[in-house]
Amino acid sequence: MILDRLLKPRPAKAAGAKLYASAVSQARSAPLYLEMGVRDSLEGRFELFTLHVVMLLERLKGEGEPAAELSQAVFDSYVRGLDDAFREIGVSDTAVGKKMKKLAGAFYGRLKSFDEAVASLPDRAALTEMLARTALEERGEGDVAALSDYVIKAREELAAQPLESLLQGEARWPKA
Repeated sequence: MILDRLLKPRPAKAAGAKLYASAVSQARSAPLYLEMGVRDSLEGRFELFTLHVVMLLERLKGEGEPAAELSQAVFDSYVRGLDDAFREIGVSDTAVGKKMKKLAGAFYGRLKSFDEAVASLPDRAALTEMLARTALEERGEGDVAALSDYVIKAREELAAQPLESLLQGEARWPKA
């Protein structure tokens, strides 16, 4: 009995894994790549996974201790997912750490850029520029206006959801 309680994962950890899985699933929506022009590459997928995780973290920010614990669990699942992906594609154990350190820096850069971009809403210029630079970089093509619309809808959808649903690991995303 005592061992069961000790080994049972904390509710936030399970909910964080579910929220991360929902973010990954949403980030893999075909219209984001086919219609909006996000690169279908490791880099493009990283940008979309990161964008969706950042939107979840933004929603949970300032919602108290349970939300803070859940936010950490989402981030931990995100890091674990990246680590697993590197190992799956054959990156050596010694190189994974270096790559993860680089991606951590990229994540925090994206988080800061996102926070700055949404702080200027309803003016979309900063959000559009940030999305064009990250998700559509190098190709110079894609529908950055549609991607911006999607991000705004996703933020609104997440904001409208009760915190209790998120604490249970349930998130609804808009159609991409």
